[in-house]
Amino acid sequence: MAENNEMQAKWYVVHTYSGYENKVKTDLEKTIENRHLENEILEVRVPMQEVTEVKEGGGRKTVNKKMFPGYVLINMVMNDATWYVVRNTRGVTGFVGPGSKPVPLEDAEMKPLGIKTENVVINFDVGDTVSVIAGVWKGTVGVVQRMDMNKQTATITVELFERETPVEISFDEINRLR
Repeated sequence: MAENNEMQAKWYVVHTYSGYENKVKTDLEKTIENRHLENEILEVRVPMQEVTEVKEGGGRKTVNKKMFPGYVLINMVMNDATWYVVRNTRGVTGFVGPGSKPVPLEDAEMKPLGIKTENVVINFDVGDTVSVIAGVWKGTVGVVQRMDMNKQTATITVELFERETPVEISFDEINRLR
């Protein structure tokens, strides 16, 4: 049944009180867990971007800022129950869309947000030894501990400073070792 729901899940935008984005995300994630809605509300996201601020005296500081203050993105299967849960979360003022009808984001609107809509074909599973083929961990070998199909990431353990360290890596950056 979860397979079927994932096919229907789409990304929606929810408007929140300014400054409540992370609180809404936390509250929604608790509600999802308490009501066992993990197969219907798959992910709650507050898109962030790195911004370099120039301080007085010429100093620079890199900080994370919300890309869309006052908005939260939710990957969910839209039905009466999920709509009610999201709509009645403290800090949520409503879904973005004409009137009271929430409108899902299109694939083209998701790309600039760093959210992949197409699934990557994978050749590994939990317990497999994989090689990182791209990104900052390129050339590293690790063992898959956990996989998140919604985010299209795997958590692998790599040796860092002579310690096993978990690292989350995108599916398209790793390959199973034969």
